[in-house]
Amino acid sequence: MRILVTNDDGVFAPGIAALARGLAAAFEDEHELIVVAPLVDHSGAGAAVGPVYERESIPYEAVEVPGLERVPIYGIDGPPALAVILACIEGFGDRPDLIVSGINHGINVGRSALHSGTVGATLTGAQFGIRGLAVSIAWGADPVPWETPVALVNQVVPELATMVPGTVMNLNVPAIPLGQLRGIRHGSLGSVGLIRSARHDRAGGPVDGTAVDRTGGAITLALRGGRGSDRDEELSELDPASDIGAISDGWASLTPLVGVREDVSNDGADAVAKTLAAVSSRFSRPSGG
Repeated sequence: MRILVTNDDGVFAPGIAALARGLAAAFEDEHELIVVAPLVDHSGAGAAVGPVYERESIPYEAVEVPGLERVPIYGIDGPPALAVILACIEGFGDRPDLIVSGINHGINVGRSALHSGTVGATLTGAQFGIRGLAVSIAWGADPVPWETPVALVNQVVPELATMVPGTVMNLNVPAIPLGQLRGIRHGSLGSVGLIRSARHDRAGGPVDGTAVDRTGGAITLALRGGRGSDRDEELSELDPASDIGAISDGWASLTPLVGVREDVSNDGADAVAKTLAAVSSRFSRPSGG
């Protein structure tokens, strides 16, 4: 099996190094590893590929990471989804059988998963029928316990390899030592995101939180778990069965995801039928002479 390792924090980030070292230690004698990731940070890129129409080629360079001398590592001038596409169309040799993206420093749960480059890379791979695992650890001060998500990844990867092509799972882990982890469980995709609220600021100082300064200014964000946040208030907003609910309770969360696909529900069929009927009538022409 060929395993592609990528991320959105950049090829030089400590999370991808920890992930690749962990995979190499567990599977290098059994499987082939390759790392293809952005040269610079592309956090929040989702499944973006950048301005590919404006250039004829994608520059890349070989990278060396201590402890990974036997693993080919490449940094590309583009976001993680583009790295996955290049690998899947055999730009870096045989296409991968499985993608592991991360380890992102900061969880990707709830609606934030939509905007995550870590998750976007795996969903891009799913469009090629490639199985994928997105891995993130909650934000925390150094030393970050990378060994906790690495241990879980090494258990999940063999199971993921047996699943239906295109299967994608999102693994989020609290920033705690492995011995303190309560375990791993399914966390449903939550309804909250990283950004809780925003207020407008003028250059000269803050104004009313809802007032837009028509001359310009700045919008200050209040982030979940950020400086000055009220943990008790934030916890009260969480569904205990959700991904972020699991993490807040000391569990790792595993969530199956699907990417863009046609809405084949009755609501989707009704919506397109009604729209086509209305729009098509404007293009109808009288028959005959």
